[in-house]
Amino acid sequence: MTSRHPRRQRRRPGHGRQDHTRPARQRGERRYALFGRLRDPAERDRGTITLYIVLFTPAVFVLAGLLLDGGRAIHARQRAADMAEQAARAGANQIDTATLRDTGKVQIDTLNACASAYSLLDDYGQQVDARNCDPTPNEVRVSVQITVHPQLLGIIPGMGEFHMSSNATAHPVTADNPR
Repeated sequence: MTSRHPRRQRRRPGHGRQDHTRPARQRGERRYALFGRLRDPAERDRGTITLYIVLFTPAVFVLAGLLLDGGRAIHARQRAADMAEQAARAGANQIDTATLRDTGKVQIDTLNACASAYSLLDDYGQQVDARNCDPTPNEVRVSVQITVHPQLLGIIPGMGEFHMSSNATAHPVTADNPR
C-alpha cells in the first residue's frame, strides 16, 4: 500500500517506532558511558564552577585591594603635599621685622620660620611621621612624610605600610618680588 503522499512510504509494523520497554528520553538527551556506567551530560561539568571560584576570587580581591589601597595612597600623597605647602607658607609668613625696618628688604626670620611650620604640622597630630624644615632668608623648604596602612593588601605578606612624602617651598611675595 502506498500513503497519500507520493514520497512517503508506509511504515511496517515494529520498524522505526520507539521501544516502550526503555524510559522515554527528552529530545537531545544523551547518555555517555564512563567506566561502564551511564552518565548524564550535565554530570560531566560537575566541579567546573568550583575551579572558576578558586581561581578568580583571589584575583578579584587583589584588584579590589589595588583599587582601594591605591586610592588611599594617592589621597595620602595629596594630603602630604597639602601639609607641606601649608607649613612652608606658615614659615614664609615669619618676616624679620628688624631687617625690614633697617634695610627695607623683606627677609624671612629663620629662627621663627621653622617653629611656625612645626606648630602647624603639630596640629595634624599622629598623621605626620617625619618632618624637616630648611629656612633661608629668601625661602622656606618643608618636607613631610606620612604613613599609609593598607586595608585589603595588608593581608598579603610583604605588603605592609608604605610612606608618602612631599616637599614644598614658599617665599614672601612683595611688589618687588612677585614670583
